[in-house]
Amino acid sequence: MLKRFNRFIQKWLALLTPLSLIIGVLLGDFGASFLFLVPWLFAFMTFTGALGMDFKDFGMVAKHPKAILMSIVMLHVLLPFWGYMLSSLLFDDHLLIIGFTLAVAVPTGVTSVIWVAITRGNLPLALSIILLDTLLAPVILPIILVMVGGTAVNLDSGELITDLFWMIVLPTLLGILLNEMTRGKVKETVSPKLAPFSKLSILLIILINGSVIAPYLQTFSWNIVAILCLVLFITLSAYAFALVIGHFLFKDPSIATTVTYTVGMRNISIGVVIATAYFPPKVAMPVVFCMLFQQVIASFASSWMLRYQDHMEILKYNSLK
Repeated sequence: MLKRFNRFIQKWLALLTPLSLIIGVLLGDFGASFLFLVPWLFAFMTFTGALGMDFKDFGMVAKHPKAILMSIVMLHVLLPFWGYMLSSLLFDDHLLIIGFTLAVAVPTGVTSVIWVAITRGNLPLALSIILLDTLLAPVILPIILVMVGGTAVNLDSGELITDLFWMIVLPTLLGILLNEMTRGKVKETVSPKLAPFSKLSILLIILINGSVIAPYLQTFSWNIVAILCLVLFITLSAYAFALVIGHFLFKDPSIATTVTYTVGMRNISIGVVIATAYFPPKVAMPVVFCMLFQQVIASFASSWMLRYQDHMEILKYNSLK
């Protein structure tokens, strides 16, 4: 039954995501009163995702150091700068600029492994990038936010680092240790049972944060349309940049595919948690809107990636003739 429920949520996630946001906006203050649950829901999601990892994933760091380094540089240097630059040009609002930068500065998403597997990517490399980037997040993310936020916001970076440790690093290490101690059995027994509840946690986080940003969404404005359009453009451009750079650097379709998904998909949930915990509600708007597009774009990108791989295979075959 849980497996069927999990498949149902996964199939309709692209529809359930905006529906959760709409419900959250309609609930208003009532939904916002459950904001205290968000860090706990996120820690649970992180723990569930980590049950499929093990410390052997670090072995890929030595095998593909260039791919891992490129992914981290794109995730935390190039794309945050891209988001900051575009939002600065379009919006005269420092809080929105922080929101756009935060949306593309968060760690890579654990769900990228699903799409890497579907598109014939390098799964061990994807797990390695996710694991390393997750563990680096408490160091990298506060630095970016302090640089972008400046004196405009009162950001306690020490508290942020501590919260990131409890929400990301500790649940990740616990999940990996449990997987190691059971020699992978927990991944086959417990993980499938927790999977639907992890996806429900995503929807609850969106719903609760939809309530938080409700005052900005209850009346239509062209500013909201502009934010949505820029979120969509930045998300698409992340895939495009990663694929082009990955193609020319590695000449290996499986690695280029892996890098594209690990760079294109983000752990938006942690961005939402940080935005609502440390900044005024407006900062959360671009971050929450990213959730509307992430799974939909990942689905469309899968067909592009498979065509790209088929094209590269044809070129390779012709060159050997």
